[in-house]
Parts: sequence; structure tokens; C-alpha cells
Amino acid sequence: MPKIAIHSDHIPKAIGPYSPAVASNGFLFISGQLGIDPVAGVMPDKAADQAKLALANLDTLLKEAGLGPEQVVKTTVLLTDMADFKAVNEIYGAYFPSPYPARACYEVRALPGGAKVEIECIATME
Repeated sequence: MPKIAIHSDHIPKAIGPYSPAVASNGFLFISGQLGIDPVAGVMPDKAADQAKLALANLDTLLKEAGLGPEQVVKTTVLLTDMADFKAVNEIYGAYFPSPYPARACYEVRALPGGAKVEIECIATME
């Protein structure tokens, strides 16, 4: 199966040479989404608010592919401060239905644009 790039005019523009999402071999791979408001182009200060927007942007890409959060099988969450883990976890847990996707969460030194949260995922297209 060829890879098919998925784009949306309803998320922030990619800040590098990558596709926001790629469908291939029955899976959708969504690039890391930052908590940027797609209309205003701004990022809130709080990690929890960034997580809400990152998940909203991720949700937009899932919908572009005809999917929803229940098809997500794996996520990676990047935080610049593990002190934000609990607040981000509450937002994350409210977005994904049970059974939750597999997940890795890492603290990183920095994220693009001074972001505090980035979330990527893999979804099954079955």
C-alpha cells in the first residue's frame, strides 16, 4: 500500500518538511502536535491548555482520515517538565476512551516554539 499524506486546513501549518499525518498499511501515523490554536496561531502558557489544543489538532487529523480516538493504538507524549504530568494526564484521560492506547511519556529539554507539550499517535484504520 502506498503512503498517503493527510493534511488539514484546520490545524496549524507544519513547521518543517513533514506531513501532519501519513496513512500506510492500515495505520495512520500522526506527527507530533503542539498546543497551538489553529485560528489565532498562539500557544497558551499552561501545559494542560496546550495538551487540550494538541489533542484537538490530533483529533482534527483523525477525522480527516475518517477515524476517532477509539482507533488510536499508541501515543507518545513529550513534556518539557514532568511536574506537568498530572495535569496533562487528566486532559489525556478525558480525551481517550477505555481501553486506553499504549503510551510512552518522556521529559525533553525543549520543544519547538517553546511548547511544553507535544503528542503524536498511531491509529489503526480497520
